[in-house]
Amino acid sequence: MVVLVWDGMRPDFVTEENAPALFQLARQGVTFKNHHPVYISATIVNGTALATGVDPGLSGIVGNSEYRPAISATKGIATESLAAVRKGDALTGNHYLALPTVAETLHGRGLRTAIAGAKTVALLHDRAARADDSQGIVLFAGKVLPGSLAAKLAAQLGPFPSAERSGVQRDSWTTGALLGPLWEKGVPAFSLLWLSEPDLSQHKQAPGSPAALAAIKSSDGNLARVLEALEQKGLRRQTDIIVVSDHGFSTIGRSAGVFKALSGHGFHVRRSYPDTGPRQDDVLLVDNGGSVFLYVAGHEPGLVERVVHFLQGQPFCGVVLTRQPVAGAFTLDQARLDAPTAPDIVLSLRWNSDRNKYGIPGQIDSESADYGPGQGMHGSLSRFDMHNTCVAAGPDFREGLEDDLPSGNIDIAPTVLWLLGVQPRQKLSGRLLTEALVEPPAPAPARQALHFEAEYRADTFVWRQYLECSTLGGAVYLDQGNGGQTTAK
Repeated sequence: MVVLVWDGMRPDFVTEENAPALFQLARQGVTFKNHHPVYISATIVNGTALATGVDPGLSGIVGNSEYRPAISATKGIATESLAAVRKGDALTGNHYLALPTVAETLHGRGLRTAIAGAKTVALLHDRAARADDSQGIVLFAGKVLPGSLAAKLAAQLGPFPSAERSGVQRDSWTTGALLGPLWEKGVPAFSLLWLSEPDLSQHKQAPGSPAALAAIKSSDGNLARVLEALEQKGLRRQTDIIVVSDHGFSTIGRSAGVFKALSGHGFHVRRSYPDTGPRQDDVLLVDNGGSVFLYVAGHEPGLVERVVHFLQGQPFCGVVLTRQPVAGAFTLDQARLDAPTAPDIVLSLRWNSDRNKYGIPGQIDSESADYGPGQGMHGSLSRFDMHNTCVAAGPDFREGLEDDLPSGNIDIAPTVLWLLGVQPRQKLSGRLLTEALVEPPAPAPARQALHFEAEYRADTFVWRQYLECSTLGGAVYLDQGNGGQTTAK
């Protein structure tokens, strides 16, 4: 099995012109036309979903950035950072991720793995410190476990390209590392290659920009390199290949200004706490691009309710979700976000179908400090963020199938494990992609569409929000959600 992740690849860009190798692979195999990330539609959350096959509420990773006071008492953490991972594992008896990953499960069966990522998210797939003779190698943004391989990689490939260089160079280096040193002793049972493009270019220039299209061509070239390497080793016809993205993508239509709005209305909102800790009425805001996390000191129900009802009156509000029920909001469990460390309030920012200057539909409000209007972002419940790319081909997949059934990133792990003949150690949120297989063990399950609505009536406005999702074989896929105000009568 080889899984390639094209970070941020929208499915509508899989064309013969943009990505000829992927387009041809899709014709040889299966295109999942209704594929979904988990919410929030962000890299680390979906990297964990791809690795574990479970929803965020079960894995414990609900955001790219989260407030974990046991790890950092004063501010949010980058959930994929090595420091956070190591401290999180130390605090939980090696359960920073609550459930095992594909790589960990395969190691338990004596199977070798190779994880190579141009981004640090690759660490979450196989994060343990290890000896030189370990069954798994993991490369994450130029760092490697076991550490003894670092000198060999540098000698063969040179230094990992610096952050100032584009993702194209980092992706090329990482692909070379997988096909060279990591596959030097043979192709293992499972390999994963995580490419940083077109995500980086779409953030900087927006989906559909010349730079973003060039980045897609680069990722397609790296796919072609992998296919050619398998061909040269005589393994192409014995290897199942899945190309998937972690999330979709949108263009920033406007900056939301959530922090400014809350502060201006008298809420004691912070981006970090002083060393003395939070005071009783503090609200900590952690930005996740198209979504915002709010942590209320002491989880005080009255303050949570006041914040929610204020947000519902703001133009940037799309969908509000809360730990405990609040009028007009959904609960975190409805979006599969109900992890023990989840925030008190999750705000998915508003979106629309407007086109950017390159003619690409899908715009969102964003709280990001790094990117502004006209640039790219994701993380919301927009249908453009919540639908992503997935193509599978190889001896176990049907040929020339366009699969309209709902599928998702949570389905990759159970499908990989089944194809490798390995039973997962626990029940997964995802399902086996039965309808795509040449020899399925059972018929494809039936689909059920679900629609949820919530309403709150204030003195001057009525707030209504919706959430659409599908269920299939026990798996739940979020399609989209949004909301808006009307004048109260």
